[in-house]
Amino acid sequence: MSTPIFTPLSALLSTPILVFDLDGTLVDTAPDLANTLNVILTQEGFEPVHYNEARIMIGAGARFMIERALKAQQASVTPAKLDRMFDDFIEHYVAHIADASQPFPGLVPALDRLAASGFTLAVCTNKLEGPSRLLLDALDLTKHFAFICGQDTFSVKKPDPEVLKLTIERAGGTIADAVMIGDSATDIDTARAAGIPVIAVDFGYTEIPVARLNPDLVISHFDALPAAIAGLRK
Repeated sequence: MSTPIFTPLSALLSTPILVFDLDGTLVDTAPDLANTLNVILTQEGFEPVHYNEARIMIGAGARFMIERALKAQQASVTPAKLDRMFDDFIEHYVAHIADASQPFPGLVPALDRLAASGFTLAVCTNKLEGPSRLLLDALDLTKHFAFICGQDTFSVKKPDPEVLKLTIERAGGTIADAVMIGDSATDIDTARAAGIPVIAVDFGYTEIPVARLNPDLVISHFDALPAAIAGLRK
């Protein structure tokens, strides 16, 4: 039997909560997102993007991913065409949302251990809420989370701290007893603006190594997450 990470939940006045980013943190979604991006680009007559380049375009939502891919080719489209490409992206992605996407190694055992220690778990992502739920359902992960927030849930997205604060509130927690886990500057900036600690994973989608973005802690595997959280809570 594992040792509890902290004082049992029943002894606390508020619910300790962990808020996770989705793409590049919980799930390796890059294969399906990159494939969808290239389907949309090629059908519109643009060049496909190399996987390694597409991977670091993830994190701010599908529309931003398309815009970054076009900018990399020194191309631009009208707002109406961008809207159409975005709609086509979502349609294709939803149909192929878990063809190759998988939870990162060690995720499920870590979530189980954290839940057993009394933590409430939530998701705060810049992915749309519908595809986020569809992905988590497909990977049998939805059951782990008390609340799932996408960029359209509250009409505000990261790095605006309000979206994180609202996610914590809806999940039944408080800012004073929350920790964010993410993979990018967007997640770190959001947590800092909300006034909560942040743990970064170093296997996600970012051009800049997360250690250089000054999170409170960096982990390289989910096996290390419970101990990292315990360290923050001392």
